[in-house]
Amino acid sequence: MSRTTFFEVKVLDAKTKEQLCFLDKVEPCSTIADIKSLFHKSYPHWYPARQALKLYPKEKSLRDDEILQNLPVGTSATMYFRDLGPQLGWTMVFLAECIGPLLTYLLFYFRVPYIYSHIYAFTSSPHPVVKLACACHTFHYMKRLIETIFVHRFSHGTMPLRTIVRNCAYYWGFSAWLAYYINHPLYTPPSYGELQVNYALVIFVMCELGNFSIHLTLNNLRGDGSRSRKFPMPNKNPFTWLFLFVSCPNYTYEVGAWVSFSIMTQCLPVALYTLLGFIQMTIWAKGKHRAYSREFKDYPSLRMAIIPLIL
Repeated sequence: MSRTTFFEVKVLDAKTKEQLCFLDKVEPCSTIADIKSLFHKSYPHWYPARQALKLYPKEKSLRDDEILQNLPVGTSATMYFRDLGPQLGWTMVFLAECIGPLLTYLLFYFRVPYIYSHIYAFTSSPHPVVKLACACHTFHYMKRLIETIFVHRFSHGTMPLRTIVRNCAYYWGFSAWLAYYINHPLYTPPSYGELQVNYALVIFVMCELGNFSIHLTLNNLRGDGSRSRKFPMPNKNPFTWLFLFVSCPNYTYEVGAWVSFSIMTQCLPVALYTLLGFIQMTIWAKGKHRAYSREFKDYPSLRMAIIPLIL
């Protein structure tokens, strides 16, 4: 009968190299999540979500599902700890990021006092496109709220509180900026009138449906209960066929929705918001595309990151 070889884990501060904790008789099949839980017992204020453990101070953090005996360490392992700061769950993050823009926009749409001149308080715009823009904006963020509660599965459990504050400032601030101009009493409708608005509306609806379809597909990727990782593939839903050409069609549809909203409103702040969003989503999409390509040897070579055949 073979004896179990236990591990010893020494945890040092990544900055000062001071020893924070020494864990004795750690099971070889323990995961990084298990080690974080043991560390938490010694330092209750550093709950697992706040912890980042690394094998070297400047390397990337170890994943929670990595197993101790599979790491390139001996039976006496040294890990470096970094405090990630206060954390908030991803569901709360998305709720905060979505509820803010939704309510902020409505404040400008209903022209509550002190936003515009007092003579315009609680008045409404005579332009149908303004009402349509409000409906589209509200629909977009209501869809995101519903997806956050019922659809999304988050691979990372939390986000640092300081990042949440920055993200909320970005989303809430831009929502207020574009809402100010779209609902302004001096706002002028698009140059090509109803034709421009109607075409943009069709594209907007198509992109929103496409975005929702992709999120459902990603959510169902492990719906069979399998723990094996798979890359997303198109199914019978035509909106998912974009997976044939890009790795992150959810971002493609998201950008398309905001481009159509920019055309619908013909508003410069919306166009700027769309451009900044496209740049950020391109960075995310490229990162995801590289990860897919590294992990799966049979990953389709035709796929690009976010724009078919181009980017």
